[in-house]
Amino acid sequence: MSAISFQHVGKTYRTASGAVPALDDVSFDIEPGEFFGLLGPNGAGKTTLISILAGLARASHGSVKVLGHDVVTDYAAARRSLGIVPQELVFDPFFSVREALRIQGGYFGVHNNDAWIDELLANLGLADKADANMRQLSGGMKRRVLVAQALVHRPPVIVLDEPTAGVDVELRQTLWQFVARLNKQGHTVLLTTHYLEEAEALCSRLAMLKQGRVVALDRTSALLAGTASTMLRFKMDAPLPPQLAAQSRVTGRIVQVTAHDAREVESILGVLRQAGCEPEDLEIGRADLEDVFLEIMNGPPRSLGQRAVAA
Repeated sequence: MSAISFQHVGKTYRTASGAVPALDDVSFDIEPGEFFGLLGPNGAGKTTLISILAGLARASHGSVKVLGHDVVTDYAAARRSLGIVPQELVFDPFFSVREALRIQGGYFGVHNNDAWIDELLANLGLADKADANMRQLSGGMKRRVLVAQALVHRPPVIVLDEPTAGVDVELRQTLWQFVARLNKQGHTVLLTTHYLEEAEALCSRLAMLKQGRVVALDRTSALLAGTASTMLRFKMDAPLPPQLAAQSRVTGRIVQVTAHDAREVESILGVLRQAGCEPEDLEIGRADLEDVFLEIMNGPPRSLGQRAVAA
C-alpha cells in the first residue's frame, strides 16, 4: 500500500473567461518511508495538487489516497494520517505557542500530549518561546510553529509545502535535521521547494510538474545521471559570446556552461579567448539538480518510462 497515491488526477478551474486547466492526468505513488520531492516552476500545479491532497480543493477527476484512505470518501482517516506545513503564515494571534499546539492536537483527538510538544519545541528551537504570544514571534519563528502544528498529532505522512521560504539558515538546518530524523524513523515526507539543493540533498525520488503534467519521475540519482554530466563554471564581467548563450546559465557574474566532454570544454574556452573574455575562478564540476531541472523544463517532453513510474 502506498503512503500517497495520485491516480489520473485532473483539476480545471472555471473562471469568467472560461476553463483554466491546473492539473492534467497526474499519476504517481509515494511509498511508505520515502523522502519524495515535488518540483516545478510557479504555476506548474504543485500547490493545487497539495490542496487536493489536504482536502482544500476537489479534483475534477481522478483519485487521491493517503495510506489507502480516499481523501474524499474516507476524509477523516486521510486527514489524521497527514501533517501539512502550508506556504502561508497562518496563525491565531490570541494564544501562546504551547496553547496553539495543544489546540491543534485537540482537533485530532490528541490530549495530554505535553511531552511530545516539549520535544517538538526543543527540536525546532522554540523552547524559550513556549509561553510567548504568537503575535510576538518573528516570521521565521511563526514558520517553526507551523511545522510543530503539522507534527503535533504524530502523522505518518508529512507534507512540507515550501517550508523554508524566506527563513534563515539556522532554521533550515534545524528543520532538515529534525525532519530527516523523522524520516529515518519511518515517516513519509513529501517536499515541495524552489531550493533545489535541498531537494537534491534530501529526496531519494523526484517528480517534476510542468503546466499541470508530470514531465519527469525517477530517482534523484537517475535524473542527475541522465543529463549533461559536466558544467564549466566561472565568473565574468563582460557579456557572454552569443555562440555560448544557448548552452549557458548566467546568474549575476556567475556563468555555467554545459560541456559534455573535454573536447567541448576546450572549444568553450577557445570561444571565450577569441572574444577577449577573461573568466575568473574557472572550475569544472558535475551538473546539479538545478541544471537537470532547467534542462527538463526548457527541453522537449521526456518519456517517463515504465520503470520510473512504478518505482
